[in-house]
Amino acid sequence: MTTFKTHVALRVADVEKSVTFYQAMFGVAPVKYKVGYAKFDLQHPALNLTLNEAQTIQPQGTLSHLGVQVGSIQDVQAAIQQFAEAGLNLFEEKNTDCCYALQDKVWVTDPDGNRWEVFVVKVADTTPEENIDVSTPRSAMPSAAGKSCCT
Repeated sequence: MTTFKTHVALRVADVEKSVTFYQAMFGVAPVKYKVGYAKFDLQHPALNLTLNEAQTIQPQGTLSHLGVQVGSIQDVQAAIQQFAEAGLNLFEEKNTDCCYALQDKVWVTDPDGNRWEVFVVKVADTTPEENIDVSTPRSAMPSAAGKSCCT
């Protein structure tokens, strides 16, 4: 069976600051570190993350946030401990209803404002009775007002 690994390439203003952040976040050094470039090749999660120094960074752009889904509350607690020991600013959420699922999570933000969450899903669908048939016209869909997700 073929192994798949997600690749994320981020533009960063300062590779050195970003390497320091991601090294603390993931607990590993980059496998490649050049002028204006760094690559992290992670096994857990399976991720090829590259940092490409850019002259200009569009804050937020169309990216909402990035995340790593873990298997247990203990995994979230381990991430909290790792982030705290590394001196990263973090924000914890417990029993939060986000994206129609009950979750525990911890957030950190990289030097360029990219927000990352490490989360566990405790209840997969908090409103199963509200599922929408994919053939429903958009005009007939209920309003999402007040149901913010990961904001």
